[in-house]
Amino acid sequence: MTTGVRRRMGVEERKQQLIGVALELFSHRSPDEVSIDEIAAAAGISRPLVYHYFPGKQSLYEAALRRAADELAARFLEPPQGPLGARLLRVMGRFFDFVDEHGPGFAALMRGGPAVGSSTTNAMIDEVRQAAYEQILAHLDVEQPSARLELVVRSWVSLAESTALIWLDGRRVPRAELELQLVHDFAALAAVSAAYDTEMADVLVRILADEPADGPFGDLVDRLAALAPRVPAQRLA
Repeated sequence: MTTGVRRRMGVEERKQQLIGVALELFSHRSPDEVSIDEIAAAAGISRPLVYHYFPGKQSLYEAALRRAADELAARFLEPPQGPLGARLLRVMGRFFDFVDEHGPGFAALMRGGPAVGSSTTNAMIDEVRQAAYEQILAHLDVEQPSARLELVVRSWVSLAESTALIWLDGRRVPRAELELQLVHDFAALAAVSAAYDTEMADVLVRILADEPADGPFGDLVDRLAALAPRVPAQRLA
């Protein structure tokens, strides 16, 4: 039986509670559609008390984005053991877990939401992209990437982001297929770049040397091989 007596929270604890409440609301609706009154009601406090901890909705929104950005960046962390294809597939699984759980909030984070043009928000978005880029380089065991490798990795991070945003609009492609397709996309980007650059070719050979036939990259080879009989011989000549 509850007594109705509320425990008094410390300043930092209350701030973290409000950020959590805001994130939960942003996970279901665009931040533009969530009012301070709703956040206050969900937190069980008054509207003026929200302003006591945050000067305005913008500052609370940016604090919520900060937590979301940190969590999203952490989704790219993966132990550097085992074949790269399997590692990337696990990363994509966690990435889409976040996208699935925080759809409107993810879209707001990557598109800027009500803070479009805000230097703070733009910096947070850039931090997420940079963290993802650095984690992929760590998976590749490369500290000083060549220009082409940087292009491949940054292009792939951007592709994962844009694919997730498009997928959120109706979820018309099965999620598991998209996760695997994005891993295939990484291999395809690397392969095309390797055709132009010997350093990239060395990276690709090293990656494929550790890949099992039944792994994600092996699956891509099988799919492409299955298409070959359907391509007219003169196209291949």
